[in-house]
Amino acid sequence: MPLTRRTLLAASAAALACPGLARAADTDAPIKLRDLYNKDMSFSDLAQSLEGKRVAVDGYMAPPLKAESRFFVLTKIPMSVCPFCETEAEWPSDILAIYTKRIVDVMPYNVRIVSSGVLELGSFRDEDTGFLSRIRLADATYARNA
Repeated sequence: MPLTRRTLLAASAAALACPGLARAADTDAPIKLRDLYNKDMSFSDLAQSLEGKRVAVDGYMAPPLKAESRFFVLTKIPMSVCPFCETEAEWPSDILAIYTKRIVDVMPYNVRIVSSGVLELGSFRDEDTGFLSRIRLADATYARNA
């Protein structure tokens, strides 16, 4: 089908009417943490459809629990303190545990990163840290968000 002004306008209207289809088609774009949860903190339809698949999620690296870890927490907003070390710190409700194969090279707390890994849903308690996660990326990598 040749690209004409009419087909371009029709495609644009369809994308605006069904934004979920645009996200599904754009698999290279990182997912926002908010897209993984419903308002009641249950897993979204998107999260459930991507379970077991490799996805990219953007956010910020929270200060790690311990040195030389293969685990960190991705947060929606930058956090300058360890939420497990400061009792006054309020842990955000939309977080994502990130499990890597290699020791984590800590990134500055205010630098946006993209983590990519296999999306896992359901409760899991990390044996080393005792951290309980409801949702996580396994076999993950991460880098600065360009």
